[in-house]
Amino acid sequence: MKTLDRYIGIHLGNGFVLVLLILLSIFSFLAFVEALDDVGVGQYQLGDACLAILLTLPRRIIDLAPITALLGSLIALGRLANGAELLAMQACGMSATRISLSVLKTGSLFILAVLILEFGIAPPLEQLAQSRHSVLTSGIDSLRTEQGFWFRNGRSFINIGRIKHGGVPADIDIYELDERGHLQTFTQAREAKIQRDNEWVLMDITQTSINQDDITIQRYPTTIQDNLLTPEQISLLVLPPESLSPLDLYQYAHYLKEHGQNADRHDLALWKKASMPAATGAMIVMAIPFVFGPLRAVSAGWRMMVGAMLGIAFHLSNQIAGNIGLLFELHPAITTMLPIAAVLAIAVALLREI
Repeated sequence: MKTLDRYIGIHLGNGFVLVLLILLSIFSFLAFVEALDDVGVGQYQLGDACLAILLTLPRRIIDLAPITALLGSLIALGRLANGAELLAMQACGMSATRISLSVLKTGSLFILAVLILEFGIAPPLEQLAQSRHSVLTSGIDSLRTEQGFWFRNGRSFINIGRIKHGGVPADIDIYELDERGHLQTFTQAREAKIQRDNEWVLMDITQTSINQDDITIQRYPTTIQDNLLTPEQISLLVLPPESLSPLDLYQYAHYLKEHGQNADRHDLALWKKASMPAATGAMIVMAIPFVFGPLRAVSAGWRMMVGAMLGIAFHLSNQIAGNIGLLFELHPAITTMLPIAAVLAIAVALLREI
């Protein structure tokens, strides 16, 4: 049995790698063409666009995992079927169910590899790509840390602890230095409203002034600060929910809810990440009836065409269901799991005919 699992696993692994290389080449090229629009904006150059494509490769692998699983399984099982190897296995007493279990074992290893990318590798690389893009295209001398965003404005250093829903800066610290580089004024603000003329109206201010003789602390309900960031620059600094790890997404969504803010987009992104293993597994299960069921006698080209159409339909249905869920305020578990349940239902119905 182990020999059978290994043999099928090798074929499936080769199929996954082949499909992944083809899809990565296509989608990376499309992403590169899109990135060329930003070349020449600010300090963003061609080399930066190439580096961004490399840094986002793990995220692309994760996004392509379900369709890779489907097409890779179709190629591998199709080769075995066309070579009469599946027929030989069944003649030796191996049932279609036993062969399917071997397929699922290898598929689980593929899902595990994608989960490792999702939890540990893709998020920091994608966030680095996002940060570099924001800094180079916007001209903001900024730094992203665990304490929020840091940027410089003349002799002032500004820290934005978080950006609330709607692009509202909050938990703001402003450090103003004198000509000798000594701290002169330290200002803390709860949040800021950005006016049309890019003036920042700071709210709930505590200002500490430091001089040679003493330290003065004053409090103001509001004050105006000029020449900080525009709303467009603020939006560039915000990481999209899809770039966060599942754990960070969960914590951030919980934080937003605690503070009475809208966390629908973050919840949807979290459920999409959580449903990825189920979606990939469903695509592998769907591939099995293609070689044991009604499509067994068709050519490999027909199998690939039908599989590609199914993969595209699944991807589009996922996107449409997610947007509909946001529009009608449906729970993201419903909108993310519904397309997967539909695929599994179709796969099970086809498997019963084997």
